[in-house]
Amino acid sequence: VMGSEWKEVRLGDYIDTCLGKMLDKEKNQGSLQPYLGNKDVRWGRFDLGELSQMKFLDHEHEKYGLRRGDLVVCEGGEPGRCAIWNDEVPNMKIQKALHRIRPHAGLNNVFLYHWFCFAAKQGLLDPYFTGTTIQHLTGKALVELPIPLPPATDQHAIAHILGSLDDKIELNRRMNETLEGMAQALFKSWFVDFDPVIDNAIAAGNAIPEELADRAEIRRAALANGTANREAAKPFPAGFQQTEEMGWIPRGWKIAKMTEVADLNPEAWSSTNHPDRVSYIDLGNVKDGRIGEIIEYDFEAAPSRARRVMREDDTVIGTVRPGNRSFAYIHESNLTGSTGFAVLRPKHPKSRAFVYLCLTQDEVIGYFAHLADGGAYPAIRPDVVGNYLTPLCDSELIETFDQQCYPMIQKTGRNQRQALSLTKLRDTLLPKLISGELRIPDAAKLAEAALA
Repeated sequence: VMGSEWKEVRLGDYIDTCLGKMLDKEKNQGSLQPYLGNKDVRWGRFDLGELSQMKFLDHEHEKYGLRRGDLVVCEGGEPGRCAIWNDEVPNMKIQKALHRIRPHAGLNNVFLYHWFCFAAKQGLLDPYFTGTTIQHLTGKALVELPIPLPPATDQHAIAHILGSLDDKIELNRRMNETLEGMAQALFKSWFVDFDPVIDNAIAAGNAIPEELADRAEIRRAALANGTANREAAKPFPAGFQQTEEMGWIPRGWKIAKMTEVADLNPEAWSSTNHPDRVSYIDLGNVKDGRIGEIIEYDFEAAPSRARRVMREDDTVIGTVRPGNRSFAYIHESNLTGSTGFAVLRPKHPKSRAFVYLCLTQDEVIGYFAHLADGGAYPAIRPDVVGNYLTPLCDSELIETFDQQCYPMIQKTGRNQRQALSLTKLRDTLLPKLISGELRIPDAAKLAEAALA
């Protein structure tokens, strides 16, 4: 059955829906419980890191509570943005800014989720929004939405094809979070907390500075229970030295500016020296180590800020609103970036992991954000990034660190590239499947090939 033969139905006839609970500190009664607000709903997933709480009575769970498979849809903010709840947190409730949609038996929830993605991209929801400055998709409008209703088998097949691509994209995202977390944890252990140095000092019976006493307690426990890696600690010194700039650092190490290990903004295109076409990334496409869309331009048509040359193994740090975490490791061979990036190119190939992990720690990004000034567009100069001070060990130890961390960084790059190509495929298949333009078996073959 092709799309033209699918019937169009009124969404309200195929769902139960409910708007969340009004946040009213004065009137709300019951026990404090976490709830989802608009900010916690992303396309296809939930951001559960910072949940707010409000009071709910026991009987309100029936009305405002979520069940596995419910579709949670934003009423305002970006009306229509939605995700399927999979019981990530038990007994979760929703606030008034969200609709809870529970499809009846004839409507597949994953199909409906993908219809919302399609409808939002195509502007099909816009006529149903109310409000001029802040737009809303009210409960009244929601039930009136016209949706295509393929036979149940077709809905299921479309949901399976698009869902399998979504699942793999999400799996890659989670895997990258884990890999980046592991690499950052090792950097922090070696170069911020100096764990191997403390371990060696304890083993040698050397004095440990008062400022490091708390950490020393943790390391004593690790040494006692056998979780400390004594082999990895061998190349590290067994004591500390006092410095004016950074307090205690490992003995024999020095304090260096980032520009001692990496060149700052080493290359730029000029009006006379540039390629005909560029692969461009902007601050908005880069977040938390991930590069989203790369846009191809003829150089003359590219934004005027498309000047920074970025090569494989460079680290880029956004200097405009640095608190937005617009940083990434460059895995491609030739990109052009916005002048809003500071580009750091390792002077030695094996210091690539050190440079990236040093500059992208939460504390360092927070430090850059704190220094940013300038009203609406708070920014730092690129040399603030270049002049960042770090304790620096000998090149052999940095090379050992690279051997451990670079494979993780490399794997995140591969996962990222795969996720980008799967996202492109999903975004191409979505409108064609929902409109019935592409036959389901043909789409299934494309998805299977991409996931193989």
